[in-house]
Amino acid sequence: MLGWAIFFLIIALLAAALGFTGVAGTAAWIAQLLFVVFLVLFLVSMVVRAMRGRSVA
Repeated sequence: MLGWAIFFLIIALLAAALGFTGVAGTAAWIAQLLFVVFLVLFLVSMVVRAMRGRSVA
């Protein structure tokens, strides 16, 4: 999921550099959304591992 967020970030940067503001805005929004979902899932998995007594690292 983090890979997809980086992919959409690159698309947004390229589109912004070429002047496609609509595409750039949409791609940036998707990248931000995917990154937030990735962070939430990562934190939830760390909490679940900690509660089960396994090592977080």
